Amino acid sequence: MMPTEPALQLTIFIEECDTWHHKPLSAEIVHRAHKAGLAGATVLRGVEGFGASSVMHGFRLLSLKQDLPLAIVIIDEEERVRRFLPTLRGLIDEGLVIVENVEVMQCAGRGPTQSREHA
Repeated sequence: MMPTEPALQLTIFIEECDTWHHKPLSAEIVHRAHKAGLAGATVLRGVEGFGASSVMHGFRLLSLKQDLPLAIVIIDEEERVRRFLPTLRGLIDEGLVIVENVEVMQCAGRGPTQSREHA
């Protein structure tokens, strides 16, 4: 069994139509996470969902405005994640931010000549 290391995971739930200064809020969060030197960020698009408002969000064929739910996942060392939290407070008016303790099993990076069969 490979060893694991403790880390924190941020999961940020927003809507696809959320913006920050006329740009997608998800892109702004990912950009700021990158600028802050966090290990990585991934934006996941949901098919349908609802939050505290009980308003259903999802794909509507005839709608001009799509409001699909998005989840942004960021995982890094606790200190780095905690330093990033005030940035989120300044960006997110409505949404949900979850901070969880996780264990990370890091796999060695593969160079272009290494094959997957040894991973």
